[in-house]
Amino acid sequence: MKFLHQPSRFLFFTGKGGVGKTSIACATAMHLAEAGKTVLLVSTDPASNIGQVFGVDIGNHIVPITAVARLSALEIDPEAAAGAYRERLVAPVRGLLPDGVVKGIEESLSGACTTEIAAFDEFTTLLTDTALTSRFQHIIFDTAPTGHTIRLLQLPGAWSGFLEAGRGDASCLGPLAGLAKQRAQYRAAVEALADPQRTRLVLVARAQRGALREVARTRQELATLGLSRQYLVINGVLPASEAQEDALAFAIHRREQEALAMIPETLKDLPRDEIGLMPFNLVGLEALRGLLTTSSPRPAARVEHPLERDLPSLATLVDDIAAGGRGLILLMGKGGVGKTTLAAAIAVALAARGLPVHLTTSDPAAHLVHTLDGASDELTVSCIDPHTETDRYRRHVLETKGAELDAEGRVLLEEDLRSPCTEEIAVFQAFSRVIREAHKSFIVMDTAPTGHTLLLLDAAGAYHREVARQQGSADRHATTPMRQLQDPQQTKVLLVTLAETTPVLETARLQHDLQRADIKPWAWVINMSVAAKSPRSPLLRERARHEWREIEAAIGHSARVAIVPFLEDEPIGRDRLLALCQASSATTHP
Repeated sequence: MKFLHQPSRFLFFTGKGGVGKTSIACATAMHLAEAGKTVLLVSTDPASNIGQVFGVDIGNHIVPITAVARLSALEIDPEAAAGAYRERLVAPVRGLLPDGVVKGIEESLSGACTTEIAAFDEFTTLLTDTALTSRFQHIIFDTAPTGHTIRLLQLPGAWSGFLEAGRGDASCLGPLAGLAKQRAQYRAAVEALADPQRTRLVLVARAQRGALREVARTRQELATLGLSRQYLVINGVLPASEAQEDALAFAIHRREQEALAMIPETLKDLPRDEIGLMPFNLVGLEALRGLLTTSSPRPAARVEHPLERDLPSLATLVDDIAAGGRGLILLMGKGGVGKTTLAAAIAVALAARGLPVHLTTSDPAAHLVHTLDGASDELTVSCIDPHTETDRYRRHVLETKGAELDAEGRVLLEEDLRSPCTEEIAVFQAFSRVIREAHKSFIVMDTAPTGHTLLLLDAAGAYHREVARQQGSADRHATTPMRQLQDPQQTKVLLVTLAETTPVLETARLQHDLQRADIKPWAWVINMSVAAKSPRSPLLRERARHEWREIEAAIGHSARVAIVPFLEDEPIGRDRLLALCQASSATTHP
């Protein structure tokens, strides 16, 4: 593998959700450790699953992977990091200041902005604290899906510049209190990221046009941040030998080869590796050891394990949704499971019934326009773009609050609005504005991958608590975004997953987190199921055998589970999106 040749001290794996970053990062860590190197594997994904891959509990502290000598791992837990960060700031004044003042400080540190800063603080420590990391020859970062990763890698420069200018005097005062003393650390982090001798970035993609377009854009965005030493890995490529006697395998192979033939120009000069599609789930040490070999193992053909009952199709879910006449339809789940495609399919199918529909996304890396391919005439389409919403929010604050200030006060306000925390406020306001429309039409929302979405919902919860605190008992039924999300009459949450071990486990964990917030998911949707197509290809039949077990696990988590088969043609455009909603359900006979 080219990306493993003379590896640098820091290796970052990034790309669109679901392309296999975690598996490749874990396999790389094992490869280097078994070659005699001391390695630290770090996840910066708020929805990390490297513990599931190795079958051990990791968490927010460095632990050895006992089954692999010289390998340790760390999952940066945003909530645990935020808790430690808050305590570090509040502990020195607890007992010295009145309880009311201390509580006010704690409230100022309770938002998603503090969570982001705390996780970022731990991230930069790993890049700069030699006392902590000196015993490791390589530090491998398994990052969150692209949009969240770019945000994380932008933060060292954003916060460093913000602090160097002496800003942060108002809304960010609480979170920033712990940052001012660490300017040198953030400056050193920027230098480490920009040094090609120390940092190598591995862009991971699938042989799909959308994934390759996104990784091409990612390459350019990260290059502007100074990360110039980049490699490309195309993961999960179906071997040509599997396409000979199977219509589904032939279609998959054709689509992949067409995508690779049309690879964007900006990617053609990158060192490139291809990894074959595996017939099994990449969980466990033996599975990981086989990942970085030059060829995929060819499995023996097996008989699929059928379900004991039929599962409804996406069309059945759409019928049930349409019966309500209006409401918020929220699609959530791990990156790469097809939320954008399913959101577009549901929106198009509702609009085809003559219903008013607004399709929107909070995912900064979504491709709604490409997926719709001109099929948006019957519905309203929008995107909650962080940059656009932040600019809009800044203008609004300057035109309202700023109009009442003198020249010096306006300068201070403008500086405060340049804080990276402003984006959190702006995106949350846009989210709230969109979902309020659900009382008069259908709002179908394609959300960002799990971790990023949970931070957005955390902001909704913080806002809800603040409204309740301010209003006291005056209005216990105040309409807030969180209350709307908790009302099953107004909101249907669809959890999208794949019939694979890690996505199903993560979806179950997401469901648990939502239920703790009194949000009850309405249905699970198993997308892109090979088992539902009854393939003849030996490799695909083996994947189907593994799928049935995960489908049964999903049924155990939800009373309403629908299955969407893998389609020969990529579901782009109105007709194919409608066909996605009309595809037959899984049957008991493979």
